[in-house]
Amino acid sequence: MTTTRTDDTRIEQSGELLAPMQIMRELRANETVLAHVTRARSAIHDVLRGADDRLFIVVGPCSIHDPAAAIDYAKKLKLLADELAHEIIIVMRVYFEKPRTTVGWKGLINDPHLDESHDINEGLRLARKLLLEINEIGLPCATEFLDLISPQYIADLVSWGAIGARTTESQSHRQLASGLSCPVGFKNGTDGSLRIAADAIKAAAARHHFISITKSGHVGVFSTSGNEDTHVILRGGKTPNYDAANVEVACQELAAAGLRPQVMIDFSHANASKQYQRQIDVGADVAAQVAGGDTRIIGMMVESHLTAGRQDLIPGQPLAYAQSITDACIGWDDTIPLLRMLADAVKKRRLAVPADEE
Repeated sequence: MTTTRTDDTRIEQSGELLAPMQIMRELRANETVLAHVTRARSAIHDVLRGADDRLFIVVGPCSIHDPAAAIDYAKKLKLLADELAHEIIIVMRVYFEKPRTTVGWKGLINDPHLDESHDINEGLRLARKLLLEINEIGLPCATEFLDLISPQYIADLVSWGAIGARTTESQSHRQLASGLSCPVGFKNGTDGSLRIAADAIKAAAARHHFISITKSGHVGVFSTSGNEDTHVILRGGKTPNYDAANVEVACQELAAAGLRPQVMIDFSHANASKQYQRQIDVGADVAAQVAGGDTRIIGMMVESHLTAGRQDLIPGQPLAYAQSITDACIGWDDTIPLLRMLADAVKKRRLAVPADEE
């Protein structure tokens, strides 16, 4: 018998994770919710194919830390989504996982109690419950797929997914995207490079074979058919890339790579130079491009919450209600006119673009 240990030398402890099917049975989606998800995915598919001239806009908190506040936000957003439905498809940003540059709170799934207890089983339950409730309100949901296992618990309730700037180059995330049932946006690299996103689109469209866990919680080999509903998200890099000149360069690069020359634009992150209120200025610039007739812009992303700004998560200190604990967001009072401006830009684009060119 060997006495030398070479395995798990840095693992302090491990616990059993509930199987995806267990949580899906506890929190079952009814036919109304599943039909709603399917319709939203189909609508975004049509936008990507040019069969629907609306914009789709992913808007909501940087990350979810308080499900009650997220529901309050969703109820307000639903009213606006109904008002503007002829021009824009509003999809609520419901992000449960937060990529960290170094360390920090990793999101509701990883640490739902905000106290480093890392009750991941409860986090998965809360995430699925919230997605069900928001879909029941009548809003489609969007999320970033960061972990490679958690999609098995929640992806059936997601209408659009993002692969972030730090993971777009990851082979594992490209494989994941190839098997996801929803449209997926790939962000350009943190340095602003579009090539890795273009490569990711090609990779995600292909068939893949990889190891993951099944709905019953067993390890399995998955074979995918490829995802045709993928696109680029311009999020800035060393400099912003939302303006007309950068959109033109991006679309030329995509066309040269044999891909559809179309882009989604993230108003936040490097495009806002990490100044959350600049999302409004970015939105005005992009709205002017749309109003001028640019049909290559197919969607936008906005970080928004009921209360503007952000706050630190400090042990023992109560949090302000409905204010981000990760990236700063614009407030609800600024979100309303921004979305109405984007809807108005679609109306103007319809007048600028002849029907036979749409």
